[in-house]
Amino acid sequence: MRTTPVPVRSGARRLRAALLSRGPCTSPRPTSLVQHARPIATAAAVPMPEPAPPPAAEPYTTPRDPVPIGPPPRADDVASAARPPSRRDRIRDGRPFSDFLTDAFHRQHDYLRISVTERCNLRCLYCMPEEGVPLSPPRELLTTPEIVLLSSLFVSQGVTKIRLTGGEPTVRPDIVPLMRQIGALRPRGLRELCLTTNGVALHRKLEAMVEAGLTGVNLSLDTLDPWQFQLMTRRAGFAAVQKTMDRIFALNRAGAGIQFKINCVVMRGLNDREILPFVELTRERDVEVRFIEYMPFDGNRWSQGKMVSYQEMLDVIRGRYPDLRRLEGHRNDTSKTFQVPGFAGRLGFITSMTHNFCGTCNRLRITSDGNLKVCLFGNAEVSLRDILRRANKGEPIDEAAMASLQQAALEGSDAAPGTALAVPDAEELLQVIGMAVKRKKEKHAGIGELEHMKNRPMILIDSSSTSSRHAPPRSRPRWQPVGLPPSAVSYPPPWLASAATLHHHTPRHARFFSATARRPSSSDDQPPRLTHTTASGAAYMVPIHDKQPTRRVAAARCSVRFSSPVAAGLVRANQLKKGDVLGVARVAGIMAAKRTPDLVPLCHPVAITHAEVDLAVVVPGEGEGERVETGGGDGGERGGEPGRVDITATVSCDGKTGVEMEALTAASAAALTVYDMCKAVDKGMVIEGLRVVLKEGGRSGKWVEGENAS
Repeated sequence: MRTTPVPVRSGARRLRAALLSRGPCTSPRPTSLVQHARPIATAAAVPMPEPAPPPAAEPYTTPRDPVPIGPPPRADDVASAARPPSRRDRIRDGRPFSDFLTDAFHRQHDYLRISVTERCNLRCLYCMPEEGVPLSPPRELLTTPEIVLLSSLFVSQGVTKIRLTGGEPTVRPDIVPLMRQIGALRPRGLRELCLTTNGVALHRKLEAMVEAGLTGVNLSLDTLDPWQFQLMTRRAGFAAVQKTMDRIFALNRAGAGIQFKINCVVMRGLNDREILPFVELTRERDVEVRFIEYMPFDGNRWSQGKMVSYQEMLDVIRGRYPDLRRLEGHRNDTSKTFQVPGFAGRLGFITSMTHNFCGTCNRLRITSDGNLKVCLFGNAEVSLRDILRRANKGEPIDEAAMASLQQAALEGSDAAPGTALAVPDAEELLQVIGMAVKRKKEKHAGIGELEHMKNRPMILIDSSSTSSRHAPPRSRPRWQPVGLPPSAVSYPPPWLASAATLHHHTPRHARFFSATARRPSSSDDQPPRLTHTTASGAAYMVPIHDKQPTRRVAAARCSVRFSSPVAAGLVRANQLKKGDVLGVARVAGIMAAKRTPDLVPLCHPVAITHAEVDLAVVVPGEGEGERVETGGGDGGERGGEPGRVDITATVSCDGKTGVEMEALTAASAAALTVYDMCKAVDKGMVIEGLRVVLKEGGRSGKWVEGENAS
């Protein structure tokens, strides 16, 4: 296929240094990108039907309007908005939204978040596990040209807002040049270029970023107390954050028009007492403070008890400010917005845990290692990086490679050098993106499920070492101008079906991950060491990012040995006043298995698929063997032997780590329950023999009573 790449502006819009003011971009997107695709000059050419019409259901048939957020519009903006729209504007706003970015529930995803680094200069409690996260090798992370190429592809399909996140995006050395290149996409339809940051280093780069096209800043700040800041972030830096805030307010007074929001994650017993001081921050300053419900991610030790709900926060604020009022928001807003009458700023509540806003979700995420996540709380990811790099023989695309690939794309086209931007394998990228978006669920799981789901740590969502699933390489890349209409490509592409067959998946369920090599682990020739301690002896949680989810089973056993035959007889006859000993102990064991991470500090949360606890009263018989009773009986005085209760707990899951600890916890909790219910009649009981008797799944295979049975 020979195509003419779509031209884009090569430089960023510069602001006047004195005023730092910028009017809204009025350059329209092309009326139709079909005109840029040249006919396929082969006998097997595929006809290109007209784009599909927009969904019939409201409100998706109406033109999309920009969200009026931030400072009041200037007089010239109001006058411009009052003029009747031009024919070009009507064509631009009336065209169908890309089918690739529209999911099965008619949600149109025009907001893209891109993680530009997995590094951070803070170690926030709710975001970064205390032991840190293993960093990916630099070659596995997206380069600046790769981020720009993906940005241009998404903008061509209707994305109007891009937010750069991390890690901490300001620690990326080339963050400003990167923003200039993304800002150059404004003539193609990009309306907002935003940044999520902790603010420690932003004040040094803020003016350059505004000149590059920055329109919004979300500042993560969970406390206004410098000492509490150091406790919550495990780093100093509150003074630098204050300097950033002061600089943003100063630039806005000069006309920069930065949409400024402060994000505060509220945690019970840690910073919930600072809700009202944050509200006071909006009295004189034009800023939106957004309170976020504490959310569970790998390594942040989330519990429902730590979460302060939206309703609780609202009650606290209304206790001081009873006239707090709700403001009308946009349909895609993630927060519920309020304002205290007379205050300059606003308040917002992000209620992901108690009142999810999934029904209007319009956000997609690209991780720093190039994976596409369609849901913040989903663990399904598809690799865009690996497809993009096939044009460069699997190597990262740097500036030199970018220039070479662009030159190759322009050969034989009508576009002049330096005026075009072409995305390698755009057709296949769009197909993979479209399939991932179509698989997006209607809403994420609830509180009871989220805390047990495996997901990246928060620091790596906005880079995991998942095993590689490559698509078969091809002899040469197919180049496509950004903006290819949905009907111009086959669905699904042949290589995707081939990859699915190789990995025993149907195309519907095929998952493609970044080609990240598994990080080295301890081998047999290394000296033995404890798994939950570092080389210096500090305790830490063992990372499981590089493990494959498999079915895992573990069984544990122990016994409660009585010192008197009376207890065994009463248990069998069920005559204890506390009730059914075996039944209560069984329930206690199952409940304990589910709460293991709350009891064992370094144990990973696991989504248990099955747990059972078997208890049996064993009474030594006369002559040979033993007699087992699970209920009823005559009192258990047989032979005068005391007897015992044998307990076996079996737990299974589909996950990245085993469930031995869950099985041991279940068996021990059941034993403690038996002890508690029988201690009134037998104070000499002994709990003995707690051990793992079966382990199955994972790299070690099947293991029975200490022997490898695989």
